Amino acid sequence: MLETVVKTEQGERHVRVSEGELAGLVRRLGGDEDHFLVLQRIPDLPDVFAQVWHEAGGDYTLEHRAGAADRHFQALVDSPEAVIATLTGWARQEVGWDAGPAWSPLDMGPIREVPPLDLGGDEGEVLEKRVREVLLAGYASRAELAEIAEDYLVTEDRRPVSREQAAALADRMWLERVAEQAAWQGETHPERLTRAFAALQEAGITAREHFTCCRSCGQSEIGAEAGPETRGFVYFHTQCTDSAVAGQGLTLLYGGFDESSETTAAVGREVVAALGAAGLTAEWDGDPGRAVTVTPLDWRRRLVG
Repeated sequence: MLETVVKTEQGERHVRVSEGELAGLVRRLGGDEDHFLVLQRIPDLPDVFAQVWHEAGGDYTLEHRAGAADRHFQALVDSPEAVIATLTGWARQEVGWDAGPAWSPLDMGPIREVPPLDLGGDEGEVLEKRVREVLLAGYASRAELAEIAEDYLVTEDRRPVSREQAAALADRMWLERVAEQAAWQGETHPERLTRAFAALQEAGITAREHFTCCRSCGQSEIGAEAGPETRGFVYFHTQCTDSAVAGQGLTLLYGGFDESSETTAAVGREVVAALGAAGLTAEWDGDPGRAVTVTPLDWRRRLVG
């Protein structure tokens, strides 16, 4: 799999695609509302991306950027095979991946200076605390972090953080976390959790991470996630994630779609077994009216973006 996220004009977001899947996405370009792909690294890095644009009957316009504005390049190629080879090489960070196309620099215009934040009292501290909470949870993208930073201190008559300032703050904190996670070794607890949830999904249990804002919303919306063969569900909402980040363990909510206590208890047992198989410790007394708690838990979720 390629350590890359691919976004399409249709709003699709493909995480860690295979080479064949990337090739398929390139070959279908040119249809209605399906003209471009944007590729980003995992984890996403500011101003590092590759992209392609294509209209039926025309050449493919390739671009890539490597950080600074003077490292943004464009090339025209005439075949999907050349695009596939270039983008696959970029995704794999292969030496010489850019040797094929005839690249030319793009003039992105003058760089706009972002003024420093001018916040009163402890507002800066409060803002960074909130952004850090969302960042450490590990589910937000850089764009979502920037949106939080821009809106968090907004009042009816005051908007103290501009879009550019918010993006700069989010990117700084994002890169700090990327540097931290570079030192992590092996599979983390959240990755084991994802593996357990994948096994449950495969076994007919609808499993969702970081699902909705609270239990009330989760219980009302989880049914819409069910497939024709699913017997039950397990999920945790964003407040559960916040508790896990704070070192208080993770609460999992589960049940049967037939709403019987027997099915709910059976789903609970399957959840506990899947967690154990993934190397996590679950606390549950077998009562279908009680949640499953995963503890101890070291919440280090690697960023994707």
